[in-house]
Amino acid sequence: MGELAPLIADLALILICAGVMTLVFKKLKQPLVLGYIVAGFIASPHFSLTPSVIDTASIHVWSDIGVIFLLFALGLEFSFKKIMKAGGPAIITTLTIIFGMMILGYLVGTAFGWGKMDALFLGGMICMSSTTIIYKAFEDLGLSKKNFAGLVMSVLILEDILAVVLMVVLSTVAVSANFEGGELVMSLLKLFFFLILWLVVGLYLIPIILRKTRKLMSDETLLVASLGLCFMMVVVAAKTGFSAAFGAFIMGSILAETLEAEHIERLVKPVKDLFGAIFFVSVGMMVDPAMIAQYWLPILIITLTVVLGQPLFAIIGVLLSGQSLKMAFQSGFSLSQIGEFSFIIATLGVSLGVTGDFLYPIVVAVSVVTIFLTPYVIRLAEPAYGLATKILPQRVLTFLEDYARATGSTAAKDSERKQYFREVSQMVIVNGIMAIATCILGFGVLQPLAAKWIPGIWANVVTGVVMLIGLSPFLRAIAVKKSRGSQSFDALWAADSANHAQLLVSTVIRYALALAFPFVILGRLFHLPVALSILLAPALGFVLVFNKWTKRSYKALEKTFQTNLRSRDMRAEYLGEKKPQYASSLMDKDLHLADFDVPPEVEWAGKELRELNFGQQYGVHVVSILRGKKRINIPKATDRLFPNDRIQVIGTDAGLESFGAAFPQPDTSLPEDLTAQEMVLRRMPLESGSPLLGKAIKDSGIRNHYHCLVAGIEKADGNLHIPDAQHPLEEGDTLWLVGQTQDLETLFAAASEKKR
Repeated sequence: MGELAPLIADLALILICAGVMTLVFKKLKQPLVLGYIVAGFIASPHFSLTPSVIDTASIHVWSDIGVIFLLFALGLEFSFKKIMKAGGPAIITTLTIIFGMMILGYLVGTAFGWGKMDALFLGGMICMSSTTIIYKAFEDLGLSKKNFAGLVMSVLILEDILAVVLMVVLSTVAVSANFEGGELVMSLLKLFFFLILWLVVGLYLIPIILRKTRKLMSDETLLVASLGLCFMMVVVAAKTGFSAAFGAFIMGSILAETLEAEHIERLVKPVKDLFGAIFFVSVGMMVDPAMIAQYWLPILIITLTVVLGQPLFAIIGVLLSGQSLKMAFQSGFSLSQIGEFSFIIATLGVSLGVTGDFLYPIVVAVSVVTIFLTPYVIRLAEPAYGLATKILPQRVLTFLEDYARATGSTAAKDSERKQYFREVSQMVIVNGIMAIATCILGFGVLQPLAAKWIPGIWANVVTGVVMLIGLSPFLRAIAVKKSRGSQSFDALWAADSANHAQLLVSTVIRYALALAFPFVILGRLFHLPVALSILLAPALGFVLVFNKWTKRSYKALEKTFQTNLRSRDMRAEYLGEKKPQYASSLMDKDLHLADFDVPPEVEWAGKELRELNFGQQYGVHVVSILRGKKRINIPKATDRLFPNDRIQVIGTDAGLESFGAAFPQPDTSLPEDLTAQEMVLRRMPLESGSPLLGKAIKDSGIRNHYHCLVAGIEKADGNLHIPDAQHPLEEGDTLWLVGQTQDLETLFAAASEKKR
């Protein structure tokens, strides 16, 4: 028999250690992440009382796969629409924390005499709080429903996405080994370009593929296909100069917008948990007690930096966003630790070979200490707020209150003009990126292929025609979408003459951007003089933009993309899991949309809406009836309500209040005497003189009068027969009766009385 591979023995060791430590830390009610780290330390060569891992190189490869799965799972839980809903306070707070802690971490690192890369990576490691730890702490302390908890969770969502961006930036800086601002700007632009490109293409294609193959997708197939897409994007990201983790996160974010997102998340979770455990165990293997003892002072100072710095910058950010001082303290003291992303960024520094060996165990030690301190720091928020109100001068407190009030009033809503130009900018950027990608694909792939198979100038002609056809929907969007003739443009034009200049300038700029693409194609493929290209480009652009095929093509592309992007929201609205979009608009008119569940005991069951007449009685109107997975929108007067229906009702506050008061509540009480409701089985022999003899079951009154059921008829031969309601009962038959005890006793007593 062959010798066991070292990797298998190592996996056995680390998984056994991880399993034991998770049980111990579960019992101690501590985060499992700490248990994995302890398990890694036990399985490492630094702990001599147990066997040690042999093939550390393979374990690190597996831990890299663990990072990929962790980021893929994070992407599945993430939605870019959440950034739009996070709001200004979360964005301002997050940016304040990240920039503040990055600078503070860099200064602390340089104060210790560390190199620039060590100091820079230290700043990246200590600027991200732990979503898992804070979420658990909120649940344990009963703070999940508090007002500030929503702001904290929004900050954590933004920190997660910015952590992925930070990893890309740190990788770029590490590879280039310099801090040139121009190169960093180009890296960020490249990141933004590929991020938008992958999201748009992915959200267009992948939901279509999943929808077409849904009937063929078993759990196994869907899991394999999802992981295949994940690693495909990992390879694409690596080929374009980004990290593997970034590619995994992007694919997770794309799949998060599909209808299968929850299903995929459930299937991937066991795989993520396994490889995530291996990653955190590998983190623990890096912990060297001797090195921790040697660097105890930096560990202490960095711990204080995190525990004091994170809350400080969070408080500043929350105050800058216009929130109250109390919410600032509650939110700030919740963000006082570092967690998973600190390990991932530390792993990135080690894999790139730009950080010292000492930094990894230091960050692990700081993370362990700050995680343990998290519940206690959160509890200090209220006392610290009380102390601040006593120490701060009254004029400062008054200024903060006035600032919060003023910020809240001015941040209510953007004007229509700002909203219009924001939407136009987003549309131009997205379609511009798609047009640039089309040109890159045409010049980089299509032109060499055409030159190989088509002779002479015709290769460039074919390339140009294909590229212009591919560009035309995007050029149309850049040039004429939301321009003159659209409702938003015309409304702004008519609202104020001061808007005319801005609208005209934006229109000219958009036309110029659209014409730049045919201008570049003509010059590059056919080497035309600039003057001739300037003359031909507008004519060519006009033909491309203003033909019916281009208009139909763009509308079809836009409709498919919007449908894919909103598919989860539309399904949630259809099933009643989320209120429709129009519900928020109703609030401006003092109208509200409310849900009511029809209980099983309601007397309204089976009645038509015109009989119930909710409109005249309560001033409310039923807009939708949700019945299982069926939705009836704008029900007719003849539609009926049934038990367990959910109805969506529109009305004013007063109308909904009166309707809710009259709405029947489910009766969940049980009968006092449950024994009276108990069903039993008894046998009744039919003897001579029985009043039931000769009667059919349906005429005997057993069911209608005595509320009992003939379950079977036992004949004289001992065989039990299914009862026939039309067949007369005969002497020697034995009836098998089911009913409540009292009803059966009444039946037996009546039969005996009539017999006598």
